[in-house]
Amino acid sequence: MTTHDTTRIDDLRIKAVRPLITPALLAERLPADTATQAVVEAGRAAISRVLHGEDDRLIVIVGPCSIHDHDQALDYAYRLKAQADALAADLVVVMRVYFEKPRTTVGWKGYINDPRLDGSFAINEGLEGARRLLLEILALGLPVATEFLDLLSPQYISDLVSWGAIGARTTESQTHRQLASGLSCPVGFKNGTDGSVRVAADAIVAASAPHAFMGMTKMGQAAIFETRGNDDCHAILRGGRLPNYKAPDVDAACTLLAGQGVRPQVMIDLSHGNSGKDARRQVDVAADVAGQIAGGDARIVGVMIESHLEEGRQDIVPGRLLRPGVSVTDACIGFAQTVPVLEDLARAVRTRRGAAAG
Repeated sequence: MTTHDTTRIDDLRIKAVRPLITPALLAERLPADTATQAVVEAGRAAISRVLHGEDDRLIVIVGPCSIHDHDQALDYAYRLKAQADALAADLVVVMRVYFEKPRTTVGWKGYINDPRLDGSFAINEGLEGARRLLLEILALGLPVATEFLDLLSPQYISDLVSWGAIGARTTESQTHRQLASGLSCPVGFKNGTDGSVRVAADAIVAASAPHAFMGMTKMGQAAIFETRGNDDCHAILRGGRLPNYKAPDVDAACTLLAGQGVRPQVMIDLSHGNSGKDARRQVDVAADVAGQIAGGDARIVGVMIESHLEEGRQDIVPGRLLRPGVSVTDACIGFAQTVPVLEDLARAVRTRRGAAAG
C-alpha cells in the first residue's frame, strides 16, 4: 500500500501541535462534590425562575472584566459573598468569572489561553487553574457566570457554571447558538456591536430549538451532539453605536423581542456601549436602571457590572509588576464603588415589589 506525502498541502501554517488534557481527566483530577453541585443547581434554578416570572428578584452578574490572578479573584469572591448574602432577598448575585477575552485584533486572550500572561500559552495550566478557581468560589456558596467564547472550553468548566453569556461578536455565530442550545445553564445573548437587538432575538429563537452538530466529548473524542434546545435564554442590552439602557430603549427592545415570539425581558450591561467605555459611568447607568425598576418595570430581569477589587485598568508590560486588584482588560469600578450600586438596585427591587403588592 502506498502512503502519499501530504506535507506539501496540509498544515502549512501550523507552527506546533501540543497535547491537550481531556475534559474527563481534568474533571477526575478536580471533581465537583455534592455540595458544589448543589450550589450550581441552586444558581441555575434561581436564574431560571426570574426569567420565567416566578421570582421577582434581580439577577446581578458582577465581577472582573476578566480573571488574570487566582488569589485576587478569590479575594473578590469572599467580599462579594458577604454582599450576596446580605442582599439575597432582593438580588440573585452571581460572580462574573470570565476566562476568555474576545479581541478585535490581537492581544491577551485570557486566563485559559495564557495564564502566565507572557505569551507562553500554557493552556493545560490555564484550564486546570480555571476549574480550580471555580471550585473554590463555589465552595463559598457563590454561583458563577462566564462567557462561552471558545467552542471546546465549555467541556472543561460548564458543569460548574450557573449562567453563561454569548458576546456581541459571537451572538450571530451559528455555532455559538448551537452550543447554547445544549448548555445546561441559562444563557444571555448580547445585542450586536452595532446595537442591533434583532440578532439577539434571532439567537434566542435558534438556541431554543434542537440542533445537531459536531463537537468533542469529555473523553476527547469527536462526536455528533444532538441538543434539546434551551428555554432559559434572554437578551442583554450592552449598547452599540449609542447606549440602549434607558426606558425608551427597553420599550423598543421588548417590543422587538415579543414580535419574534421571545419573552419581552432584558438584562442590561452597565458597561461597554452603555457606559461609553468609561467604567465610572456604570454607576450613573445603574442609577437610571434602578429608577426604571423602582418605577415598576418588571421586564428588566438583570444587570451586568464590571467590577474589580480596585478601580481602573492597566496594561500587561513585560518586566513591569502589575498593580494588585486592577483589571488588565476593560476598566472596572472598584469594589468600594460596587457595594452602593448593589444596595441601590436592591432598594429598587423592594420598591417595585411593594408597588406590585399595593
